[in-house]
Amino acid sequence: MTKILRGWRAGLPALVIAGLACTAAVAADADADKAADGDKPAVQETSDPLEPINRVTSSVNRALRALILNPAVELYKGFTPPPAQEAIGNTARNLTEPVTAVSSVFQGDNKNAEIAMERFFINLTEGLGGTRDVATEKGVVGRREDFGQVLGANGVGGGAHIVLPVLGPTNTRDAAGDVVNFLINPLYPAHSVDNAITYANNKDEIEALSRNALDPYVAEREAYEQHRRYQIENGEVKQDGPTFGKD
Repeated sequence: MTKILRGWRAGLPALVIAGLACTAAVAADADADKAADGDKPAVQETSDPLEPINRVTSSVNRALRALILNPAVELYKGFTPPPAQEAIGNTARNLTEPVTAVSSVFQGDNKNAEIAMERFFINLTEGLGGTRDVATEKGVVGRREDFGQVLGANGVGGGAHIVLPVLGPTNTRDAAGDVVNFLINPLYPAHSVDNAITYANNKDEIEALSRNALDPYVAEREAYEQHRRYQIENGEVKQDGPTFGKD
């Protein structure tokens, strides 16, 4: 599954506002997404009460990508040697491992938590501060988790879809989850660097997603929401096409 830019999560103030303002709505939505057997979230239509505002924000974001982000990506790829790009990406990704560890514990997955911390310390020490992914070279590979996934795995529905200026698509559950991610690890916004590098590597697919869609807004919205369901179910639900969702 092609990985695409995962939401530009560096904008903590906006996430704090969105997350705290919508916490009550997220909690109220918990039962709505339960399946009949109570075991797995039901597949439902995306809740989008803010669609008129979201559409405007999404259009502005696409314009910003075309005018600012895409040229910046070309400059970055043109002037930054591939080894340096890889080192930057590895460092940013390694800083998210503590969030994966704590989030895994909250889901009762102690094995994945142990792997995350093992990866963190191997890469921090043997990987020259995280610039090399030595853990993967040694076969220590886990599944990335965040607190939005914790909420989803415990029956909290996505709530209202939101498109944040510059940051892109999210929903009330994931916005609140990002606040907790930051509280767990104040360095978590470094994840945005990893996101940006992933965007740079998959820019053409992102542009094709919008360009080839009859309704670019709906295409981006459903790509995000579908991928988040895929992650919450640990890959046990079908996912089609590229995504703006989180890694």
